[in-house]
Amino acid sequence: MNILVVGGVAAGASFAARARRLNEAAQITIIERGPDVSFANCGLPYHIGGEIPTRDVLAVQTAESLKGLLNLDVRTNSEAVEIDRAAKRVRIRNLETGADEWMAYDKLMLAPGASPLRPNMPGIGDPRIFTLRNLQDMDRIMAATEEGMRAVVIGAGFIGLEMTEQLQRKGLTVQLVELQPQVMPPLDAPMAALLESELRHNGIGLHLGDGIERFTGDSDHVRCHLNSGAVLEADLVILSIGVKPDSELAKDAGLQLGPRGHIVVDGFQRTSDPDIYAAGDVIETLDRVILGSKTAVPMGGPANRQGRVAADHIFMPDKVRPYPGSIGTGIVRAFEAVAGITGWSEKRLAAAGIPFEAVTVNDSHHATYYPGAKPMTLKICWDPESGRLLGAQANGFEGIDKRLDVLSTAIVAGMTVDDLCHLELAYAPPFGAAKDAINLAGFAACNRRDGLVEHIETLPDDPAVQVVDVRGKPLADAFPAPGKIINIPFPMLRSSLDKLDRTRPVVTLCAFGKMSYFAARVLKQNGFNVASFNGGLKGSVDPRSPAKLPNP
Repeated sequence: MNILVVGGVAAGASFAARARRLNEAAQITIIERGPDVSFANCGLPYHIGGEIPTRDVLAVQTAESLKGLLNLDVRTNSEAVEIDRAAKRVRIRNLETGADEWMAYDKLMLAPGASPLRPNMPGIGDPRIFTLRNLQDMDRIMAATEEGMRAVVIGAGFIGLEMTEQLQRKGLTVQLVELQPQVMPPLDAPMAALLESELRHNGIGLHLGDGIERFTGDSDHVRCHLNSGAVLEADLVILSIGVKPDSELAKDAGLQLGPRGHIVVDGFQRTSDPDIYAAGDVIETLDRVILGSKTAVPMGGPANRQGRVAADHIFMPDKVRPYPGSIGTGIVRAFEAVAGITGWSEKRLAAAGIPFEAVTVNDSHHATYYPGAKPMTLKICWDPESGRLLGAQANGFEGIDKRLDVLSTAIVAGMTVDDLCHLELAYAPPFGAAKDAINLAGFAACNRRDGLVEHIETLPDDPAVQVVDVRGKPLADAFPAPGKIINIPFPMLRSSLDKLDRTRPVVTLCAFGKMSYFAARVLKQNGFNVASFNGGLKGSVDPRSPAKLPNP
């Protein structure tokens, strides 16, 4: 069998390696437009900043090593420019010589990936404006940067945040521009607030809710003209405003594309032509959370698994299981702060008109009495009818990846908020708590479902509403809540009920949301119309709000 693979990084390399392990006799050829194959593109920002000190470790495999290990014919600096589906052949262009040749295939895998967006606007061609996709982009950025320079990063998603952190680590002054009013737009805004606080704490200039309009420049610097009229001067610019699928080859061949230009595939990665497969950033796939919907997740994990499924379908069709879809699990670090998401966010569910409920809880990443406990915030969304988990977000400083991994597994398993209550997670004081933050999220969700508490998402400005801060007075004075507040520390609440008007609604608040829930239960059972402020001050107002006064 003659197998041709277009694209030699995540999906293409994974497909080719699995195909070889399943069939030693197949002729497998990888066509790669760049000079490198199977490189660690997720590690590129960290080499720029010096956290990964050696470039060679990013080149996971080479054409020569793939030949020796897997007997693959790897052709770098070669581009697939045309597919002749009727004759089952692809025209390949040698980018060094310009010569074309036709290569036949029995099965064709399309894994060309996605390209960074580079909008058509004045000044975009300035050579000091960079995108980051491959090792050569990385090399150019490294050659153009040195300590003391000024950089502007456009786009505050995964790559933008990573590049912001790493350029600052390298000694550059960095300003970050994001069209949305928050960094990390996939997250709900309160869950991104810790990242924003950490960026500012580390001297990053944030320009949120503002986009790039055009670039001008001279021999000394680039000027970034924002929609607001602000002008930022820089020695270099990093564009990280998203990616688009490299699907032109598929489009020209008449393969079916989705509404955003991604290649449409079935569960076995077959395109609309049964002899042509596709995988990775170029495709759309099933959404594993909202069944029946489609999504595109340009990440390495899904790409590698999709490549494996396609190879299995070709060589063991009686045993292969279809790719089940993606849920979009992602995590990012900005200096010491970490945040991530799995499944759907509240704002995405709301925009799609999908019924949901959500709660936010705060806790520490391990037992608070064990030294080094760091605060974390979890938010979960679930189906109000079935209780099935629809999405989760987390932020903090330690243990965020662990919680996201558990919650992504829970989503895939179809677990409910009741199941979260009873997950038996690894516990010893250095690692977790007897009631993990995930258990607490389940408890909070069930409390709401069972009518034990009503939550409010924003502090009211209606003077008729009594907002009761149940933190201790020293903490409430040191970290005041916004607005007109009545401070009644929780231990004094039962003896202070006469200080509140039973004819007027009450909202309870605290630092983390736990004590305000306790207070709401006391007040409700004493005849008050009461709601608790969801997530507390830490979850919704100030991501660094402490539960107790810091040690002097």
